[in-house]
Amino acid sequence: MFKILLLSLVFVSCGQKIEPTDLAKINGYWEIEKVVFDKGEDKDYKMNESFDYFTIKDKKGIRKKVMPQLNGTFLVNDTFENFTVRFEDEKVYLDYATEYAKWTEELIKISDTELVFKNTEEKEYHYKKAGPINITGDGKETK
Repeated sequence: MFKILLLSLVFVSCGQKIEPTDLAKINGYWEIEKVVFDKGEDKDYKMNESFDYFTIKDKKGIRKKVMPQLNGTFLVNDTFENFTVRFEDEKVYLDYATEYAKWTEELIKISDTELVFKNTEEKEYHYKKAGPINITGDGKETK
């Protein structure tokens, strides 16, 4: 029993330590895969009509919704959310502010292919890196 408890403690304490240099990995297009609710149940997303696009520089960034098109391009509009990155107590937070609201998400994990945020309601949002979709088969390069 003690071994199980000790092993569990090791896994819980081995969360990813996010460094300032890791923030550049956020840049780009991300597709939501699932949401994990505070009671442990998941909601999987099989098909997404929109992706989240992030761009970040010097701990400031924007996040906007974009819609992938079949020819490999994205439809975009002028709506976006500004955020700042805050390092506090060995955790990383994205603080958002719009003209209508302010909120914070904790950055739990970031890699070249995976992104996880947790909001104040303890919901975890799991994303995978996304790119253009091109199913036209015309052999043209997408942007």
